[in-house]
Amino acid sequence: MLSSFAAGWLQTTPTFRRRSSLGRMMSSSAVLLLVVIGTLIIVLALLILFHHNHNATKGYRLRSLEYARTQLLHEQEILNMLIAKSQSLLALQGDPQIQAMQKPMKPKFIRSDLPIAVQPVLAEAY
Repeated sequence: MLSSFAAGWLQTTPTFRRRSSLGRMMSSSAVLLLVVIGTLIIVLALLILFHHNHNATKGYRLRSLEYARTQLLHEQEILNMLIAKSQSLLALQGDPQIQAMQKPMKPKFIRSDLPIAVQPVLAEAY
């Protein structure tokens, strides 16, 4: 039933083999190339992950340091107010140690119209 051309063509063509699997088709250099590329991708992904983690941790540290700084500034303001209160005139006048001091009997005050720093007279050269 086949024509002579078809019969001759079927005899000259090689028989079709079953397809080999992907592993058999790849050579060892191609496998090595895929492994190296995969390893590079994983290493770069880990580097990006560590970088983002470092930045997030740095931000958390900065936030906690700013909070501690705010607390310290608030505490410093409170201490400055307490120092000012203790150095005020009312606090000093009411201090029992100052109250126990003796009053001067006859104070003498010096009054002078001369300035404190007098301009020096330059010596003339001979």
